[in-house]
Amino acid sequence: MFEIKIDDARYWKSCVDSIVSLVDEGTFNISKEGISLKAMDPSGISMVSFFIPNKAFSKFEVEKTAGVGLNLDNLGKILASARQNEQLVMKDAGNKLSMEFIGPNGKRRYKLPMIDVKKDADKEPKIAFESNIEVRSDALKDILKDANLLSTYIGFKTDKNSFMVLAKGDAGELEEEHLNNTDAIKKLSVDKASSATFNLEYLERIIGACPAENAVSLSLKTEEPIRIDYKIGDATLNYYLAPYMES
Repeated sequence: MFEIKIDDARYWKSCVDSIVSLVDEGTFNISKEGISLKAMDPSGISMVSFFIPNKAFSKFEVEKTAGVGLNLDNLGKILASARQNEQLVMKDAGNKLSMEFIGPNGKRRYKLPMIDVKKDADKEPKIAFESNIEVRSDALKDILKDANLLSTYIGFKTDKNSFMVLAKGDAGELEEEHLNNTDAIKKLSVDKASSATFNLEYLERIIGACPAENAVSLSLKTEEPIRIDYKIGDATLNYYLAPYMES
């Protein structure tokens, strides 16, 4: 049994948006420490690991650890109805999740059936990353837009002093160079020059929910999955995306 209250229902929507962008179903593990979820996207090329601590909630009563499997598309649609100044209370209601929105003008309650999720994600991959780039979210979104003009894939390349972005398609080629310690690139740490290419659509979906001025951390190793980390308030998001390999 659990009862969880968050004072800003729209904040919880932002958190769930960061998961729904990739995954259509998943299991929220609710423990005394907080709420976590780990899941693969249906194609199997990306995974998300989510955690939000109990301090993010105004009420967090959990008798024992519970797994709540949900259709995340349906959850996202319900959360999209959240209005300004509404609170959200989530409760265990047998084999359903009760979601009650409480606003200045009244209440409304939804019940979502809990489901058996086919398969949760395995453990996160162990990769000895060679490069780390911290970039402002809005700058990274602009970089992806630039690449999207020409290609459906984007290449990242690092050396000691710069972060390079490459894109190539039938319409032309893009090469962008970003230097360390600028408004866009907050930190560049390179143990070894790295390069890899990734699916643009997945990257856009991964960072879509990240607030504009937040930092996004990109961890790279040549031709290995990229790790992407950011925060939404107290919530922590970690993603892995497999590289694109030309056949």
